[in-house]
Amino acid sequence: MQSAALHTKIIKSAAKELGFQYCGIAKAIKLEKDAAKLETWLSKGMHGSMQYMEKYFEQRINPALLVPGAKSVITFLLNYFPSEKQNDLAPNIAKYAYGKDYHEIIKEKLNRLLFTMKQQIGEINGRGFVDSAPVLERSWAQRSGLGWIGKNGNLLTRQQGSFFFIATLITDIELEYDDAYAKDYCGSCSRCIDTCPTNAILENKVIDGSKCISYFTIELKEMLIPNEVKNKFQNWMFGCDICQDVCPWNRFSKPNTEAAFTPVPEILNLTTKEWENMTEESFKKIFKHSPLKRSKFKGIQRNLKFISSE
Repeated sequence: MQSAALHTKIIKSAAKELGFQYCGIAKAIKLEKDAAKLETWLSKGMHGSMQYMEKYFEQRINPALLVPGAKSVITFLLNYFPSEKQNDLAPNIAKYAYGKDYHEIIKEKLNRLLFTMKQQIGEINGRGFVDSAPVLERSWAQRSGLGWIGKNGNLLTRQQGSFFFIATLITDIELEYDDAYAKDYCGSCSRCIDTCPTNAILENKVIDGSKCISYFTIELKEMLIPNEVKNKFQNWMFGCDICQDVCPWNRFSKPNTEAAFTPVPEILNLTTKEWENMTEESFKKIFKHSPLKRSKFKGIQRNLKFISSE
């Protein structure tokens, strides 16, 4: 048990040095309850055209299928709340996309952490995941005692709200496990449910992904956005933060200290008209390392056209 304690101390210390605000550890087990919820959610078509959600179902619920002999799931939170705001004439962009692509930034941190672990602990097996692999990040974060799942489906912390990226590292060594399941502090509040313009937030913490503004502006690949959500986007061009902006817990959000998340000036300052006049060449150059490249130039122009006609 002493080695587990020492290894845990090494990992949490290294995580802090790398800039992660929180690090929690849970025992690697098969997520049976989450499996049932995910199966129901998929069967109701709430993933829309996100067909990738149907793939690798077993891997999503069983960490041992991602890392053979998995014993521990380590979860990290990295704050992305910006200190600056967009100007009033700019089309709304989700705060997580203000700076450089978080996948690149966090992946590098996880690689560095794994290197430190192998140096100080010894030969271990481990894999880091950032939002692009079949891992139920929020479930593991909750199991690690980092926070609770809010009614808007986001992980919430009492200290700083929900403007965090979640990263996961699965390893085959036993560690000291944190107290599972933080208390739910949403209470009777329903602000996120009441203010969602497309009614994507349902009861019992169920999110209809196929109705979310983020789904339409990022995930939807068709060039036509359904008419039934016309006049409901509230000027959101990429993603949506409405349910987070109205959450009382986010009054405790603090500006991030990650240089890579410094906002791209164009995101803060360009007006809708300037966005509409942008060339594809300029877009690719300016947003080469930005999450906005996921929607591609055509997707951004489609979104602009849709919100401009509202």
